[in-house]
Amino acid sequence: MNLLADFLNRTDFKDYDDFYDNLKITVKEGFNFGYDVIDKYAALAPDKTALVWRNDKGDERIFTFKDISELSDKAAHVMQKYGIKKGDFIMTMLNRRYEYWIIAVAAHKVGAVIIPATCMLTPKDITYRCNSADVKMIFAVAEDDILSHLSEAAPRCNTLERILTTGESRFINLETELEQATTDYLKIKNKNDDMMLVYFTSGTTGFPKMVAHNYTYPLGHIINAKYWHNVIDDGLHFTMAETGWAKFSWGKIYGQWIAGTAIFGYDYYGRFTPTDILPLLSKYKVTTFCAPPTIYRFLVKEDLSGHDLSSVKHCSTAGEPLNAEIFNQFARITGLEIREGFGQSESAIIAGTFCYLKPKQGSMGRPSPVYRVDLIDDLGCVVPQGAIGEIAVLNKHGNYSLLMGYHKDEARTANALSGKYYGTGDLAYADDEGYLWFVGRKDDIIKSSGYRIGPFEVESALHEHPSVLECAITAVPDALRGQIVKATIVLAKGYPPSDELKKQLQEHVKKATAPYKYPRIIEFVDELPKTVSGKVMRKDIRKKDGN
Repeated sequence: MNLLADFLNRTDFKDYDDFYDNLKITVKEGFNFGYDVIDKYAALAPDKTALVWRNDKGDERIFTFKDISELSDKAAHVMQKYGIKKGDFIMTMLNRRYEYWIIAVAAHKVGAVIIPATCMLTPKDITYRCNSADVKMIFAVAEDDILSHLSEAAPRCNTLERILTTGESRFINLETELEQATTDYLKIKNKNDDMMLVYFTSGTTGFPKMVAHNYTYPLGHIINAKYWHNVIDDGLHFTMAETGWAKFSWGKIYGQWIAGTAIFGYDYYGRFTPTDILPLLSKYKVTTFCAPPTIYRFLVKEDLSGHDLSSVKHCSTAGEPLNAEIFNQFARITGLEIREGFGQSESAIIAGTFCYLKPKQGSMGRPSPVYRVDLIDDLGCVVPQGAIGEIAVLNKHGNYSLLMGYHKDEARTANALSGKYYGTGDLAYADDEGYLWFVGRKDDIIKSSGYRIGPFEVESALHEHPSVLECAITAVPDALRGQIVKATIVLAKGYPPSDELKKQLQEHVKKATAPYKYPRIIEFVDELPKTVSGKVMRKDIRKKDGN
């Protein structure tokens, strides 16, 4: 069983147009994911599997919805024991530990605003987040480096009162607290527009912003799960994401549980080898899978013949555009077409290759029925079909999972939400069938000799060459052309850097796309600069090059 009928007017549609025009989400006032999803499943289907958790040491835990309901009640008891009240801010640094699911549901039940954070935060990052959001409590993994960072940061965190960890440490032991807790706690009543969750953005263009979401945030993610991930009732869905990123909310908790699938969580700490997931897909019979393009790039370069992937029926990707060559290679090896999706920390999926659409290599698909999407110019006017414009969401009532605002930043909130559109800052164009094609961030567009060049199309061309593992396209100032194209490249195994290879790559791009787009400068590096969420920081490359 699943709870989709509680929130959707219909669950099945004849085609994309029917889906886009007629799907409606309905919700009562006072919706709370903890009460209205987790506790309801626990009452109606207590033995239904909710979470299958495994770590890199071979430890395994399986949780039913009854388990999640009762453990979250205990966690709610612990929060209130230490003074957490409705509207207080808590932060998690729980990596991929199963405790995150418990703490998140508990936070919703007691009305605490949860800030999911990555375990890769430095002491400076922790201090900045705690003081920006007035954090009162942190839940963290008991790993030595994390504990060290917390110990260094804590004295500078002005409002921080308690730190609870998953094992023995100088802080409070969460495991012991949960064992000793009862399921009694004071239930709260929330309004739909109360703040429920805050994500700090990854900060590719400046200091992280606090993206705030209200209690209806889980509902837009039904579209992610049911119609993009294509999850099945009592299936097992695996999204590659740490708990500190919005992609976790996209793929590992809200929409998936509403749609009735179990979630697979693979917990590892430290360096990750993408091929580690292959035996897990086979052993646990994962039915639907989502990962960033980087993972697929590694997988297609491996021999997959020794792994049984027959249980996997659907694959998807988001986080950055997928190059057509990776799409083709993966389909050739596995028979599965990877379906792209586009969205932000500020939203659920805005556009995607939904189950009613045929994938087009390199396209992000078509708009979600939750939003009304246009491509607009700098004046806010809709651009003609085929022209490049900013992906923009019409500001209106019922934009489920679209941010409620930027916490403590009224000016930014007004700029984003008071006008006709919420602008994403990403550029795309639409083809004659309404599919959207990513061009790049507005800040990343290269203007050379009167041409506008999107980084993604050049990166796609380079990824077709077997020597290229990762690459980033940026602009370099040029006295004659204004800017010229530069490629910063991480080479695949077996390809040493050389001037000859640079020339090969330049000629390859000239043949794969318009010749004026080829990179006049190529730099080989060991790794690309990235945010803690793994996004390439092109601004750091531009800064190094004097742009």
